[in-house]
Amino acid sequence: MSEATRERASLPASTGDYWLQLYVAGPAPRSIAALRNLEEICAEHLPGRHHIEVIDLMKHPHLAKADNILAVPTLVRREPGPVRKIIGNLSSPARVLSGLDLCASETDPFAPRKGGSHV
Repeated sequence: MSEATRERASLPASTGDYWLQLYVAGPAPRSIAALRNLEEICAEHLPGRHHIEVIDLMKHPHLAKADNILAVPTLVRREPGPVRKIIGNLSSPARVLSGLDLCASETDPFAPRKGGSHV
């Protein structure tokens, strides 16, 4: 069982929360920026509905191959499925929200939905 699988096993099942893994390479500026950007995006769009796991490939290089990580920083959305990946420092909230497959209506329950009106 991988470390990531053990970590997931400790989270509540089927909570609807987002389980996000951020793969970084030590304290590099891009890695630090990616974590800061991700934390800001989650605080605004997924408050109380997310778990961020930071995986340092300098400490655990075997996880890069095991999890098919080709570049860092890489954000992986494990839950809810399907798995989605975003590469980069996550500086564009719109790109991150799109990559996580989050639309405005999921992050803001009062936002108008596509193809319909909001009452």
